Amino acid sequence: MRHVILFLICMFACSLQAQSINEEAFSLLNLNYPGLEKVKELYEQGKKEAAAQALLKYYRNRTGVVNPAIDLNNITINKREQQWADEALEHTFYVHDGYQPAFNYGKDINWKYWPVKDNELRWQLHRHKWFTPMGKAYRISGDEKYAKEWTFQYLDWIKKNPLTQVDKEEYELASTGEVRGNAENARFAWRPLETSHRLQDQINQLTLFINSPSFTPAFLTEFLVNYHRHAVHILGNYSDQGNHLLFEAQRMLAAGAFFPEFKEASAWRKSGIDILNREIKVQVYPDGGQFELDLHYHLACIEIFCKALRMADVNGFRNEFPTHYVNTIESMIMFYMNVCYPDYTNPCFSDAKKGNPQTEQANYKEWLKLFPENKQILYFATNGQEGETPANLSKGFLKSGFFTFRNGWKKDAMVMVVKAGPKGEWHCQPDNGTFELWFNGKNLFPDSGSYIYAGGPEVMKLRNWFRQTAVHNTLTLDNKNLETTESVTKLWKPEGNVQILVTENPSYKELKHRRSVFFVNQQYFVIVDEAIGNATGNINLHYQLCDGDIDIDAKTFSLSSNFAGENQVKLQCFAPKKTTLKEEEGWYSVAYRQRTECTAVSFNTEKKEKENVQFITVIYPTKSTKGFPKIEAKIKSNSSDTMEVEVSLNGKKQTLNYQLQ
Repeated sequence: MRHVILFLICMFACSLQAQSINEEAFSLLNLNYPGLEKVKELYEQGKKEAAAQALLKYYRNRTGVVNPAIDLNNITINKREQQWADEALEHTFYVHDGYQPAFNYGKDINWKYWPVKDNELRWQLHRHKWFTPMGKAYRISGDEKYAKEWTFQYLDWIKKNPLTQVDKEEYELASTGEVRGNAENARFAWRPLETSHRLQDQINQLTLFINSPSFTPAFLTEFLVNYHRHAVHILGNYSDQGNHLLFEAQRMLAAGAFFPEFKEASAWRKSGIDILNREIKVQVYPDGGQFELDLHYHLACIEIFCKALRMADVNGFRNEFPTHYVNTIESMIMFYMNVCYPDYTNPCFSDAKKGNPQTEQANYKEWLKLFPENKQILYFATNGQEGETPANLSKGFLKSGFFTFRNGWKKDAMVMVVKAGPKGEWHCQPDNGTFELWFNGKNLFPDSGSYIYAGGPEVMKLRNWFRQTAVHNTLTLDNKNLETTESVTKLWKPEGNVQILVTENPSYKELKHRRSVFFVNQQYFVIVDEAIGNATGNINLHYQLCDGDIDIDAKTFSLSSNFAGENQVKLQCFAPKKTTLKEEEGWYSVAYRQRTECTAVSFNTEKKEKENVQFITVIYPTKSTKGFPKIEAKIKSNSSDTMEVEVSLNGKKQTLNYQLQ
């Protein structure tokens, strides 16, 4: 046995010695940088192996550069990360939450393996999400197997994924065919977003693995050359806009800050900072909403901007961000706070995911470090134990088109969030006028969500189902997707016993949709939908409720829940004559490739050329089914700028009205 162990040690040592120095690394570094004097001396004497040894010693002992993401004195690893690290030893790689259990990529790793034609599965493989957990497992256990396997996989990836020239726009195209060589593979392996992800995470990997015997001088030179290749590639191929551009810029800033020894480091850092300072004005509306109109990516953009500040803070260049940049981050946080539910979760409009309450509260704790004087952030960071709730209840963000009707901030509150804004970017869906309604801890009207992103025909079929207008809580013509998404706010009255929102969207050629929402006595909602214009066809008013027991009465156009728990709802629609109620296929998704079947209906009526169509819907949440009232409603008068509606609950009448300015 002793001989076997000695043999293995010898083989391991030989494999390390077999690595050759990549001399290109020295040409990429500024050898006049303070601390590299010995490296420069040895390299100029032609002693490249000794120079590489000196360079490794420099990085192992370097001070003055801080990685805020890793505290070597407090390394922790959770159960999931440990599983990713252990499975990676056998080449079973964690790639995406939507695909678990993870796929095995073979003893001889096949980086082109594509078991399901979902682009995300292919793209995110190249983010190497398991590498940092392997580093944590190594630092905690001291077991060299993690470091040895990481260096092997790192070099294997470089060898099998050469950087081949691809037209910039090709990186974002969905691919439906099989792999056709290195150019095709580069579209996935070297998309700038994935490249930037590796650029950022390799900072953590160097931090965690740098003292490993497997992290040899030769490996360091390969690491530096590869890292430089990543940064240069991003610099020449930044995404045109959106969250991708922000991610790439923030990570280029980090690269320049963490590796100041590279000749181009200051240019990398400046490039990232310049883009972030510019784009925070472009991508964030004055009301704090991010222009993709997707709360998942809104949250991601807050984190991008904050990460940039953290890197700047710990490395001494915070002054390169103006006051406006910091103030905008705070406005984005306040926006997010106002459109979320009391349990910290957010509506799943567009491609948004539900999120995890513990994770979201942790976000507030991080934000509090940047904004320690903000009492509202303190409130959410401490789960309401300290600080103050926002002074407002209902809140409108007129530029972004998000409106929240709210009767409280605690978990027994009623919260409706309406989405009716401008045209969004790729992650936004054609859903103007839609809403979610949260009551006493339950989301009664969940948005359909997105389920999946892009890929082959089967993937696109699923994506297109979830994003179609007809599966949202809004109005369509002949069940078609909206042709125009550019809602205009006609009235927003967020205070008083009757709070009102009126929006208009030019949904189709010669047909606009006006939706008037009345929040009555902070107790129930009345929604008036008008299809206005000369278009003809079938007008469809769609509602999607949550999963559970719901009674549908086709005669009275009413839906009544019988859920377990104290969160019931009754919906009743008052529609034109000859309207029909149709039960439809209903699903909602709060996480990637997870979906739940639910109740969905539409109210359908024919529209002639010169007539407008009007619906009234009353939505009454209550803790008990015994609280369902008898409902009557009618429009008493209506014009282009006035509305008067009479609603009767158990015989008690109330008039709702407005006049537009």
